[in-house]
Amino acid sequence: MAMIDTIYGPQSANTLKLFSRVKLLACDVDGIFSDGRIYMGQQGEELKAFHTRDGYGVKALQSIGVHLAVITGRRSNIVEQRMTSLGVHHIIQGCEDKQTALAELQKQLGISIKSTASMGDDIPDLGMFEVSDMCFSVTDGHPSVKQKAHYITQNRGGFGAVREICDLILLAKGKLSGNYGASI
Repeated sequence: MAMIDTIYGPQSANTLKLFSRVKLLACDVDGIFSDGRIYMGQQGEELKAFHTRDGYGVKALQSIGVHLAVITGRRSNIVEQRMTSLGVHHIIQGCEDKQTALAELQKQLGISIKSTASMGDDIPDLGMFEVSDMCFSVTDGHPSVKQKAHYITQNRGGFGAVREICDLILLAKGKLSGNYGASI
């Protein structure tokens, strides 16, 4: 099997071919864009941390025409604000059936399973894997999710894992060397 050196180590030519077909990337939020922890303040306020490198990756993918979606089981104004600031148009919150939500989005966008990738870290995310040709998890993901993933990131959730996937998609499409604006 032919291996190609990348900034994230050697990848098979087959894997990169799959990355090159991605037109829609659907991601969970907690444990993917964040480290999965939820900070609660004295007044009931909720805080999450997002990494700017992930934001840059999202903006870069969108600039080359890849659709991004977040599908999360929780509802959070913080998620709405962060994803809106990144220009993510498909923000699905409070969703218990992620498989159906992703299938409906694919239909709406006219994007097939073969051009869909999903990224999750825990059991509720496995439904997205059922309707995705390429499935990603994070190094600190649940073992049963990592077993079903085609690729496991080197970076942990909330610490550049989304950027790693974005970079590999950009690389596979021959677009990694572009400058896609400021990191946000």
